[in-house]
Amino acid sequence: MEQKDLLYEGKAKKMYHTSDEQVIWVEYLDQATALNGLMKDQVNGKGELNNQITSKVFHYLSEQGIANHFIQQIGKDEQLVKKLNILPLEVVVRNSAAGSFSKRLAIPEGQKLPTPIVEFYFKDDQLDDPFINDEHVLFLQIADEAEITELKTQARKINHLLIQLFEKIDLQLIDFKLEFGKTATGEIVLGDEISPDTCRLWDLKTNEHMDKDVYRRKIGEIVPVYQEVLTRLTQVGL
Repeated sequence: MEQKDLLYEGKAKKMYHTSDEQVIWVEYLDQATALNGLMKDQVNGKGELNNQITSKVFHYLSEQGIANHFIQQIGKDEQLVKKLNILPLEVVVRNSAAGSFSKRLAIPEGQKLPTPIVEFYFKDDQLDDPFINDEHVLFLQIADEAEITELKTQARKINHLLIQLFEKIDLQLIDFKLEFGKTATGEIVLGDEISPDTCRLWDLKTNEHMDKDVYRRKIGEIVPVYQEVLTRLTQVGL
């Protein structure tokens, strides 16, 4: 597989065309951002940690029958994925109150929700990725009613599987963000990444933050925390 010209550069990754038009070469960057780019720092080692964690999690989800874009890890900070037409939608699943959910509804952080809540956010940096509902998704022509149902169904199934995975390594999955895309045949599959950048993870025994909140809230260092998550995943055979 040969890397070709740059396709896209985001806050955390660069994506390149390859010699196969249906395969994308992803490079994870040593860059931390938060608050829609208001916080931005170089963090050496972060890219390879997120790449390795994501690779392990996607491999696990593939084994559980979740259709996704992951092909293989090809280096410490690089992987190959299937080309998708990414939907401009963040699908957030919440198991406990935290972050913007707590602020918006005045619910204490850490309060367990009776059932998981699935939320949609419109991916647009200029609008600060606003919260939207199903009717907005329809109006913006991002997905039709059947596709909205499919997104929610997949998100809840992935949530169930991730809860099981993270509990094995003594982590509580508070909430997380997913992104989906369509294949050339129109199938909706999971894309992007699943890492401490996109998941809110708390240690089951201490409630210590094991995710990007250590950077966002300036309560710790990213690399040791992400390394601990990777180590725990490796210890359970992933």
